[in-house]
Amino acid sequence: MSPTHPVWTRAWEADVVLRDGGAAHIRPIRPEDADALQAFHVAQSPRSTYLRFFAAMPRLSSRDLARFTTVDHSDRVALVVLVGDAIIGVGRYDRVGPSEAEVAFNVSDAHQGRGVGSVLLEHLVVAAREQGLTRFVAEVLPENRRMLDVFAEAGFATTREVEDGVVMLTVDIAPTDRSLEVMAAREHRAEAESLRRLLHPRSVVVVGAGRRPGSVGGRLLQDLVEGGFTGAVHVVHPEADVVRGVPAVRSTADVPGPVDLALVAVPAEAVAQVVADCARLDVKGLVVVSSGFAETGEEGLARQRELLRLARLNGMRLVGPTSFGVINTDPAVRLNASLAPVVPPPGGLGLFSQSGALGVAVLDAAHRRHLGVSSFVSAGNRADVSGNDCMQYWQDDPATTVVGLYLESVGNPRKFSRVARGLARTKPVVVVKSGVSSFTVPPGHAVRETRAPRDALDAMLRQAGVIRVDNVHQLFDVAQLLQTQPLPAGERVGVVANSPALAALAAEAAVSWGLDVADPVTVAPEADAARVREALERVFADPDVDVVVACLIPPVAEVDREVVQALQEVAAAAGKPCAACLVALVGGSEQALSLSAAPAEDGGPAVRALPVYPTPEDAVRSLAAAVRYASWRRRDHGTRVAPAGTDSRAARALVESLLVGRTPDDDPLRLEPEEVTALLACYGVQLWPSVRVRSADEAVRAADRVGWPVAVKATERHLRHPGLGGVRLDIASERELRAHVEAMLAGPAGGGSAGEDGAGGPAREPALLVQAMAGTGIGVLVRTLEDPLFGPLVSFGLAGDTTVLLGDVSHRIPPLTDVDVADLVRTLRASPRLFGYMGTPAVDVASLEDLLARVSVMADDLPEVFSSELSPVQVGERGLAVLGAAVELAVPVGRSDAGRRVLPA
Repeated sequence: MSPTHPVWTRAWEADVVLRDGGAAHIRPIRPEDADALQAFHVAQSPRSTYLRFFAAMPRLSSRDLARFTTVDHSDRVALVVLVGDAIIGVGRYDRVGPSEAEVAFNVSDAHQGRGVGSVLLEHLVVAAREQGLTRFVAEVLPENRRMLDVFAEAGFATTREVEDGVVMLTVDIAPTDRSLEVMAAREHRAEAESLRRLLHPRSVVVVGAGRRPGSVGGRLLQDLVEGGFTGAVHVVHPEADVVRGVPAVRSTADVPGPVDLALVAVPAEAVAQVVADCARLDVKGLVVVSSGFAETGEEGLARQRELLRLARLNGMRLVGPTSFGVINTDPAVRLNASLAPVVPPPGGLGLFSQSGALGVAVLDAAHRRHLGVSSFVSAGNRADVSGNDCMQYWQDDPATTVVGLYLESVGNPRKFSRVARGLARTKPVVVVKSGVSSFTVPPGHAVRETRAPRDALDAMLRQAGVIRVDNVHQLFDVAQLLQTQPLPAGERVGVVANSPALAALAAEAAVSWGLDVADPVTVAPEADAARVREALERVFADPDVDVVVACLIPPVAEVDREVVQALQEVAAAAGKPCAACLVALVGGSEQALSLSAAPAEDGGPAVRALPVYPTPEDAVRSLAAAVRYASWRRRDHGTRVAPAGTDSRAARALVESLLVGRTPDDDPLRLEPEEVTALLACYGVQLWPSVRVRSADEAVRAADRVGWPVAVKATERHLRHPGLGGVRLDIASERELRAHVEAMLAGPAGGGSAGEDGAGGPAREPALLVQAMAGTGIGVLVRTLEDPLFGPLVSFGLAGDTTVLLGDVSHRIPPLTDVDVADLVRTLRASPRLFGYMGTPAVDVASLEDLLARVSVMADDLPEVFSSELSPVQVGERGLAVLGAAVELAVPVGRSDAGRRVLPA
């Protein structure tokens, strides 16, 4: 960052992925960019120059260069897009009014069609909003179709007029549903393409392939060649002419280009030079298996950051470092660029592993279970390519039907949730998140700190439709069922067994997972294939059965193969999912197997593969996961909430005025009651009136004003819990009120010895709050948190012990749909109390959901809201009353999933 740049512009510098999958760097322009800007300008065609400046301009004058490269980053902002040291695009705006700026772009002729203009517009819009602008205006020649398309396709509200042969555009830069959809779609296409280029290379160069046995680079080369890679293979070796049967050259400069993928296995200190050499070959992607980076400490971390900077600046995506490689089993590619001793056969399972060493174990497990894999990526330290990138690719990959992720950390949960939700709508996503804590971060993984509750990650995964499992064993248990069986149509389970004990185990397991169980059907242990077939057909044909668990244990050493065949044939013909527990066939192994697909005996259609598990509990757990996922996928996911009567611009103006002069390093600012009232009012939330009093006389006057009966509360929220004397309710007379107020002012509830909420600080004059009594109902609390890792988080619970002692709180990550809001209420274990429990009346859940929607929009709109709590909220049979609220503001550090396309730093 140049010293001439204000601190806030650091957030304007980022790496991006362009439409063709290549990386680029975007940042504010600097005075020292003058030479690069001139080189960019003179390389443009006369037509491009005319379309930008409406006149011929072969060179920029010294005065123009100074004007274009020296900006104030407020009224005049300019951003450049770089690949290497070359500028490939420039975008700028100049303020022409209090809320309006004129915007213009110029994209290199050599990089047209890569989406540079759309990226510049997104980033300029974010910068402009931060500076209080609401509109862009632009003058564009009618023949400049590319620039007109940039504005037309961005999704913002735009008007067009033609004056004197020039198109006059006015663009409202407030985000719209359409602009957000467009940005997400562009991000998806770009990131998917960047992975496609990594996994479908036409040529590969191996740098560091040694001749000695045990050489990591040599192993990569050997696997690449023996795996039958269909493209060209090049080897760089400083001495050898041939390595593992492949001709070698002395340096990357001798490699005949172009090269799509480089496999790098050199010492850590030599990797940066290899990356620089690869840039000259126009390499599209890197797989770095070398260790010695962030996992080793500060020096290694600095080395890793430099590696990432070089790769992205030169347009490359990076897998690793400390990666165990990538695999693509597509017969047209046959890419085995990994260190795995065995490679699973081609199939529909896409696998991602952050752990390098565990990635090999994951592949081995898939191989032993005969599970086919479409592609595999080992991210290692995850400096660049992440699970989000892989999910973007797998969403469009026809070869992938199920996705499995082994995650050691989640660097961007907000984006993960959005991307995973999009993928899960068409393909199941199974996730293993390692670590006892949801937020365990391994060495080498760049992850922000978090203040979110420990169960926030689980809530995020459920919201996104992701299946979370506890270990790799369970990942494959679930994946093999999803890969071989149709999705369940419901949650009703039929059980067939040749042992009452096995049937009971399966039924009990199903009940424990919340499934409905039909009466188990049992046959004798010695039943032959015909009797087993009849029992299976009866259960599969039952219209009240959606999924079937078949548990068979032979009376002798081996399972009757005719019985197994009958099971496969009946399950395939029925079209319902089935999981089998064939104890002797599995042979006591801890790993489930899969009965392979095979042609039917009569020459009919092939018999579908069938997942087999060692215990009924394993089989039922996998079926339960499939049932929950199928239910999530069938349901209506709703529409994004947009409550009427909100004013986000007024809210933004208010919080910005309150934060003037503060920095991200300052402690959060606790708002005064009138400020809280004003902020919530911007989102249509009305606080129940309260009056601060310091004496019994003031309390009586306040009660006359707000209306009897009244409640008296301590100003410190922590003293309002039951048993602490901080709340007195339903006071109907002046005499009673005076007695309560005098007693409370004399004790801790008066708050005379500590700051509000018991925070300490200078002593305050004793004070209490007087409110009119709200109607009867159920007390709830609503919280928001702006977390450095998760971004905004909305939490909901019932007031009292269920939240404080039992942790019965639900969480969701905005933006929310109406279905998300409904789930936020209903996933509480104590939620039946809201709908009429044990004869009590149901409360106005619709009003409660409206409140949650409004608060979620506030949290999503305003990253400055460090935290908020509405408590208690009294929900009655009709309507609700927000009886108390507290809000803290802070200057945000920037969300990990901001309103523009960026790669994680």
